[in-house]
Amino acid sequence: MDRRNELGAFLRARRASLSPRQAGVPADLPRRVSGLRRQEVAELAGVSTDYYTRLEQGREQHPSDQVLQAISRALQLDAHGEEHLTNLAHTATSLSRVPVVREASEGTLRIVNDVVHAPALVVSPALDVLAMNVCARALYSDHSGVDNLAYMVFLDPIGVEFYVDWDEVARDTVRNLRAASAKFRDDPRIAEVVGELTIQSDAFTFVWMRHDVRPRTSGTKRFRHSRVGEMSLRYDTFSVGDAPGQQLLIYSAEQGSADADSLELLGRLAADLSPD
Repeated sequence: MDRRNELGAFLRARRASLSPRQAGVPADLPRRVSGLRRQEVAELAGVSTDYYTRLEQGREQHPSDQVLQAISRALQLDAHGEEHLTNLAHTATSLSRVPVVREASEGTLRIVNDVVHAPALVVSPALDVLAMNVCARALYSDHSGVDNLAYMVFLDPIGVEFYVDWDEVARDTVRNLRAASAKFRDDPRIAEVVGELTIQSDAFTFVWMRHDVRPRTSGTKRFRHSRVGEMSLRYDTFSVGDAPGQQLLIYSAEQGSADADSLELLGRLAADLSPD
């Protein structure tokens, strides 16, 4: 993963994805770029074209917060995109020193294994699975391995069948990994994961190059399990306080629903898989 000018790469990708019509810019023909021109972004942001060009090219590395906010508005970034832009700009000349903890703490393990009676797992910024309970093992038992959520989506052949809405899951997975890539710039594991996926998966590379950013918080996923059938589970994520970047991911289902019945069946499967 090239770190030399991530800020410029992000700006170019977001500029290319915003049409003149979306930005309220006259769409004169012919245009040599698919999205906005640098000059148009600069005008929308209220900065000079030369300044914006130097920012994209990595020759201007100290933009003010006011300038970043103006560019965010010009590119119509959401809150996640604006935060990502700020992280990239503030770390353009120095790597982040946020420590990356590579093991789940004893307290988190107790929550996963003893408190939560539904699929639960602990995930690193690189989407490595650091710990999971027996219900999570049962949920992912169709996979050949449960080591990294991104690998499971893009590299495991079962992924396309297992995730009912695979395209959506793929986009969300990449967006979440992209969100961690700026905040944890000094984590070589993220670079390793991105590098391996880029080499082995054209689908990953296509989404990664769009520079979309959206950290995983909560939502719904539909699974097609070989022994339980199709089920829709809600997921919620919680930051682990003593391990920056780690997330506790818990699945659940609405009480009394068919999905809750599926989750109960999954629990029985988990009991069969448990070594105890």
